[in-house]
Amino acid sequence: MDKLITVYHGSGQIVDVPTFGLGRANNDFGLGFYCTESDELAKEWAVSSLRNGFSNRYTLDTEFLNVLNLNSPNYTILNWIAVLVEHRLFSIKTPVARRAKRYLIDNFGVNVNAFDLITGYRADDSYFDYAESFLNNGISVEQLARAMRLGKLGEQIVIKSKFAFSKLHYEGFDIAEKEKYYVLRKARDDETNQLYLEMLEEESDGLYIQDIMRGGLKNDDPRIPRNLFK
Repeated sequence: MDKLITVYHGSGQIVDVPTFGLGRANNDFGLGFYCTESDELAKEWAVSSLRNGFSNRYTLDTEFLNVLNLNSPNYTILNWIAVLVEHRLFSIKTPVARRAKRYLIDNFGVNVNAFDLITGYRADDSYFDYAESFLNNGISVEQLARAMRLGKLGEQIVIKSKFAFSKLHYEGFDIAEKEKYYVLRKARDDETNQLYLEMLEEESDGLYIQDIMRGGLKNDDPRIPRNLFK
C-alpha cells in the first residue's frame, strides 16, 4: 500500500467530517469508517433504486498506521469469515452453525481493534449469503474461496482508530446517479449470483465446516485456501 492513498466513501449523504466512534458496531469489521479505493464501486454502493448517492473523496496518510490486510497471504479465507461472524448478524439455522460460529471465532478470529486500518472483502448481499451458506454447512471452504472471486464485488478499506481518523482529509464529492450506478450494481450482483449457481452444480468433495471442526483444523492447515484478493 502506498503511503498516501485516495479513498472513497459511498453514502446517501455528503460526509465532510468523518467522526470516530459513529456508525454501526455490527458492520463487517465492527465499528469504523468504510471506504474503497475505487470511485466507481463507491458510487455503486452509494445508490439505491430510488435515490442518487454521493462518492465522498478523501486522502489518507497510511505511513504510521498499523494495517491489517485480511487479503494478504498471511491470512486464510476463514480469518475473514471469523471476523465477519463475530460482528455481523447471521441466520443460525442449525446446531452445526451455532458450533461453527464459536469454533471460527476461537480458532481463526483476529482482534481487528488492535489495528488502525483494515482491508478485506466487503460482505455485501451476495458475499454475505455465501458466508452464511458456509456457516450452515451448505458449501465447502473451497467453494467459498471461489465464490469470493466470482463477481469482483470489491475490497474495502476500514478506518478503525482515532489516530487513523486524524490522517483522513476530505477532498470533495461526486454525485452518483441512480440511473447509471444502480443498474451497474444490480448487473454485477446478478452476474455473480449466476456464476455462483453454476458453481453449485459442480461436484465438490472439499472441506465443509463440520469437517473442519471434527478434524480440529487450525489456521496453518494447507488445505484451507489463502484469502487472496484477485
